[in-house]
Amino acid sequence: MSTTTVKPQKPWVASPKDRVESVLVFIVAIAISAVTVAVTPMKGKLAYVALFFISYLVLDYFFNRIKRGKAAGIDSVFRAIVGMAIAIAITPIVSILAAVWQRGHKGLHLSLFTTDMHSAAPSDPIINGGLLHAIIGTGLLVAFALVISVPLGILTALYLTEIRGRFTRPIKFLVQAMSGIPSIVAGLFILAAIVYPFTKAYNGIVGSLALSILMIPTVARTSEEVLRLIPSELREAGVALGGTQWRTVAMVVVPAARSGLVTAMILGIARIAGETAPILLLTGGGDSVNTNMFHGSMGSLPFYIFSGLTTGTDESITRAWAGILVLLVFVIVLFVLARFLGNRKVGK
Repeated sequence: MSTTTVKPQKPWVASPKDRVESVLVFIVAIAISAVTVAVTPMKGKLAYVALFFISYLVLDYFFNRIKRGKAAGIDSVFRAIVGMAIAIAITPIVSILAAVWQRGHKGLHLSLFTTDMHSAAPSDPIINGGLLHAIIGTGLLVAFALVISVPLGILTALYLTEIRGRFTRPIKFLVQAMSGIPSIVAGLFILAAIVYPFTKAYNGIVGSLALSILMIPTVARTSEEVLRLIPSELREAGVALGGTQWRTVAMVVVPAARSGLVTAMILGIARIAGETAPILLLTGGGDSVNTNMFHGSMGSLPFYIFSGLTTGTDESITRAWAGILVLLVFVIVLFVLARFLGNRKVGK
């Protein structure tokens, strides 16, 4: 006796005929907006987009209402609004990426990552000099900030989720307040509290201290959310087996949240990698490689970009856009890595 396999129905999925009809409505809306811009005083890209959206909204509403009823017409209106909102959100991102690539790829050359600007002037040809000093400086600044921020951020999150003592509410309020602090305030704080009274010199370590102030809230808040996702049964099982609270946290809770904590760390790095104000105030900049965090001015990608744009020559501006491109790629890689590590399969 043969059996017939019934394929599950998905009524919300558009059929091929519905897709063709949607494309036709889309094309008609484009034609109406183009004709209206051509024959009326309304000109420009903004007028074209606004007319297209209104035309598509009206056409799609009446088409679906005539074909399927009032409920389908209202559903099409909200579907069009959501699609327009997504397009508005994506357009600036695509525009930024296109602009940075268009202007930044002109400054890419073979020696860009192997030389510094010690022996190159701002008006020299693009092939002279590079941003090795800026990449090394940014790496050292972020690494030292990471050493300071990650333990403090994770311990803060553990206190808020596991200990829940009398200071839980004030600490949570303080973390939330710190997450909104402008970066220039962090730089001015380190300048007034450490540089002027004690060191009286610009170096990399004071820049890392300012970056760590900006990084701690990101790590703490993300780690707190990750730790809250750990089931309470794991904690109860650890205590039932005779473990103390801190032993349970260290050997059960933290390993279970390891991938999420790594994601918090990566998001913290992405948060501070492009910060400019504290770097301008505290590191002093520099055109040569300096690996000593405690002595001498230190270059970085934000300072390299700022100095290139303020110099004003065609060559320096091209170098600055190349630095922006490198920094943007670095941040995108970090966010993709955080997304990958935050995947549930990877976490398991």
